Amino acid sequence: MKILYGVQGTGNGHISRAREMARAFKQLGAEVDFYFSGRASEHYFDMDCFGHYQSSAGLTFVSENGQVERWKTVIQSQPSQFLSDVKGCDLRHYDVVLNDFEPITAWAAKQQKVHSIGISHQCAFLHAIPKVNESWFDRGVTRYFAPTSQQLGLHWHHFGQMILPPIVPSTTQLQITNDGSVLVYLPFENVVQVQALLSRFNHVKFYCYHPCIESDFDDENICFRRLSREGFHHRLHQCAGVIANGGFELPSEAIGLGKKLLLKPLQGQYEQQSNVAMLELMGLAQSMDNLTPASLHRWLETYSVGQVIFPDVALHIARWVLEGEWYHCDELWKHLWRQVVFPDVVSENMTENYPLTWNSHCSLLITDTY
Repeated sequence: MKILYGVQGTGNGHISRAREMARAFKQLGAEVDFYFSGRASEHYFDMDCFGHYQSSAGLTFVSENGQVERWKTVIQSQPSQFLSDVKGCDLRHYDVVLNDFEPITAWAAKQQKVHSIGISHQCAFLHAIPKVNESWFDRGVTRYFAPTSQQLGLHWHHFGQMILPPIVPSTTQLQITNDGSVLVYLPFENVVQVQALLSRFNHVKFYCYHPCIESDFDDENICFRRLSREGFHHRLHQCAGVIANGGFELPSEAIGLGKKLLLKPLQGQYEQQSNVAMLELMGLAQSMDNLTPASLHRWLETYSVGQVIFPDVALHIARWVLEGEWYHCDELWKHLWRQVVFPDVVSENMTENYPLTWNSHCSLLITDTY
């Protein structure tokens, strides 16, 4: 089976998920080509596992100071180049296209009538799940930005629908410890404002990773680090907690390691606001709307509620894809969720709001027919 995997390159969450899928397919001896869009090619890093991947500009969202700038997003889009890239994406030699919210391969598959499977957190929002401040614009982007013929959503709960657990790295790779430090990853925030906040808590050691940092340096209690996958994951395994925006992949990894979370959702991004609200409901995170000392102080006084155990979702999905029975995935759904183990307080919160029952109706979401 020949597979093309389209991955959204904006931010690092989609790429982290794709690394796990690449590892799983390699473990099974499958042939997969990767296609990335959403950032300049020179800004990708640690991409060896993807082999000779393709990349293009694609479409992405512009954000400044922790807020999505929709007008600048429209201005900086290049529709003529996008249409040219879609037309030039030749899928004749592929049996299936996997897609993690990547628009070029999604639209190419739609036009060329190649079966495509969306495997992303965004796919979960096509279902009736808890959402915060969703607008007609948000609904349109979720459905039409990277349309696929079949969707497998990823989320922290299934809500009785075809939604799978998060894809996270194995926790056996590094030892999980707690040295009392705090890992900070706020790539959409102004790094000067982040520094001003963290410097007020000089009794805490912060490790701040930010795309604006070109070389490592220390400033009192703050260790500023350039983006490095290996260094970042080393600190993630050793820290006491994580301060981040409201994405999906990093919080998933953090709760899978039993790290406490303080999250600041990107303003104007309903997906991040919904993520943070969901983790608060589960009892796995606290939130802050602004970089305020009071919010950080309250969070520093708290403790982790425990570790969420996730199975190797990537390997199970890869096996399912290679089996080719794409319209039969109820057993995959049940098998994966039976292996998820929540801390007691989370189980109590979720049982009250969304009881985990295998008699729930679970339907495969299909939006296109060819």
